[in-house]
Amino acid sequence: MVKWEGVMPAVTTKFTSDDKLDLVMFEKNIKAQMEAGVNGIILGGTLGEASTLTKEEKEILIKVTLTITKGKIPVIINIAEQSTKDAIEVAKHAESIGAEGIMILPPMRYKATDFETVTYFGEIAKNTSLPIMIYNNPIDYKIEVTLDMFEELSQYKNIVAIKESTREITNVIRLKNRFGDRYKVFTGVDTLGLESLVIGADGWVAGLVCAYPAETVAIYKLVKAGKINEAMKIYRWFMPLLELDISPQLVQNIKLAEVATGIGTENVRAPRLPLQGTERERVLNVIQAAMKTRPSLPDYKNL
Repeated sequence: MVKWEGVMPAVTTKFTSDDKLDLVMFEKNIKAQMEAGVNGIILGGTLGEASTLTKEEKEILIKVTLTITKGKIPVIINIAEQSTKDAIEVAKHAESIGAEGIMILPPMRYKATDFETVTYFGEIAKNTSLPIMIYNNPIDYKIEVTLDMFEELSQYKNIVAIKESTREITNVIRLKNRFGDRYKVFTGVDTLGLESLVIGADGWVAGLVCAYPAETVAIYKLVKAGKINEAMKIYRWFMPLLELDISPQLVQNIKLAEVATGIGTENVRAPRLPLQGTERERVLNVIQAAMKTRPSLPDYKNL
C-alpha cells in the first residue's frame, strides 16, 4: 500500500555506452535512494526517458525495481500514452506485474479539453484498482488540471494524489483549502521544494534526488520536524543544482550530477545527446562548485 508522503524520486534510466539498459548502475542508484530514506520510486517519467524505451525495456525496469525494493517501498509507474486505450493497457499491466501505484499525465500530443481530460483520467481510474497520482504540469504539457476538474475527479476513490507542477506555489494552499485531505499534494518542481513543504505539501516528487538522495530527504524531514532554519541551510546550498531540473536538458544535467556522486553515468538515448561546449562547462561548474561545499547532514533519519 502506498503511503502518499515524503520524497519520491522520478528516477533516471541508466544506459550502457552501447545503448543497452545498464541494470548494474540502475540497481546501485535505487539502493542509494533506499538507503537515504525515500518513500517510493517513480519509474518511466520524463527523467526516465520513457518516450525512448521499448515496451520490453519498461517491463524489465519494473521487474528489476520490484526485485530490488522487495516491498520495502512502493514502485509507481508513470503513464504518458498517446491514447486512452493504451493508457488503460499500461495501467492494467502495471498492476498485473506488481506495481503499487501509477502517476498519470494528461493526454499527450493532443491538447484535450477539460471534459476530455477528466474523462481520460476517469476511464483509467475505472480500469485499475491501483492508487493514482495526477501529474499537473501545464507548463510542459500544455493542459492544466484545474480545481474544478479535481472536484469532478474526486468521484474516483483511487485518484488520491496530485503532483503539483504549475509553478504557482499558492496552488498547494488552494488545493488544501478546497479539498482538505481528500488529495495528497506533492510538489513536482525542485526549485519550489522547501517552500511547498512549508505551506503544506505532503511530499516531493523530486529530480536532483537522483544524484543527491540524502540531501533531498533531509530537507523534507527537517521541514516536517519544524526545523526550517536547518533545512534552509541545505536548501540554499542545493539551489544551483535544483535549477538544473528546470531545463529542457534536465535529463543530461541530472545524469552529469549522478556521475559526480558516483551513482550514475551520463549516457542518454538519442535523440538526446550528452551536453556539449559552453553549456556542458556551465553545468559541470555548477556541480563541481556544489561538490566542494557539500554540507554535512544532521541525523535526519531519527527526527
